[in-house]
Amino acid sequence: MIGSGAKKMLWLVAVIVVVTGFLFYFRNQVYFSHGSDRDGQIFEIKKGEGNAEIASRLQQQGIVSGKVYFYYYLRTRGLSNKILPGNYQLSGDLTIPEVAIILTEQKNEFTKVTFPEGWTVQQMANRLTANGLPGEDFLQVAKNPPAELVAKFDFLATLPKETSLEGFLFPDTYFFSKEATGNGIVQKMLDNFGVKVSSKIPAGTKISELITLASIIEGEVRSEADKKMVSGIFWNRLENSQRLQSCATIAYVLGERKKQYSFEDTRVVSPYNTYLNAGLPPGPISNPGLVSVEAAMNPAETTFNYFLSDPETGQTIFSKTIEEHNANKVKYGL
Repeated sequence: MIGSGAKKMLWLVAVIVVVTGFLFYFRNQVYFSHGSDRDGQIFEIKKGEGNAEIASRLQQQGIVSGKVYFYYYLRTRGLSNKILPGNYQLSGDLTIPEVAIILTEQKNEFTKVTFPEGWTVQQMANRLTANGLPGEDFLQVAKNPPAELVAKFDFLATLPKETSLEGFLFPDTYFFSKEATGNGIVQKMLDNFGVKVSSKIPAGTKISELITLASIIEGEVRSEADKKMVSGIFWNRLENSQRLQSCATIAYVLGERKKQYSFEDTRVVSPYNTYLNAGLPPGPISNPGLVSVEAAMNPAETTFNYFLSDPETGQTIFSKTIEEHNANKVKYGL
């Protein structure tokens, strides 16, 4: 039989083994474990967020294996409350010490930039510059894309030479590295267009014409229903060899939006002036969103031929005849 002293010794050894094993496991999790996310993501830290909240989100999004391990590392390394707000490129391939270094030293930080639907490449360039990114370089690439860049994207195959990428830089929220180049920004936006827009367009579609019409629709009306109705009107006009007479194209030519354009405004000589020129303009007048592209692909059947926007409410007023349209212009002070 084993004496009581021996039993106590065995029990103590067992406790030491268990504790040692736990400490080894815990240390291994703190310093060498990985999260479940393998694709990578932009992780946003907002001003005022606490360590515990950040640790929980890191675990929920698969960047670290456990919030306790991340929190413990911060406390023992004197990094509590030293995480800096920003947008960071993170993945589960990183260890907890690597994640902590990135978040406390602002490494791998990205700038969040949102481009609204219907913006031109010039407006996009201005926003990039305002965020400390190479807006002018972006603009040069967008306006004069190199052949090797164009060749990477099938949807640009029919793009006329010496044509800008206006229309194909998908408006969305992006995260750009502080080291991003103009070429890299353009390529990222074209990649997004390919995923979110080009993939939904049926084969055989004249994509440049479709995006051009979508950009005009984008500049005319706001709601999905109105966009489909206006798309129907514009397609009917094109089929009937009637000029589009789109104020959105006049705004593009003049570089200015007005409540009402004068007769002289509609006489400005430009291939983009759809009051003077039949058919579609040479290319898109902005970068339309997906709703406008889908409206261009799926026009509503309509007997209306004219429309205007109530300057007070923004409501779209449709009419069938020019007489009715002119009466509506008077009614709504246009």
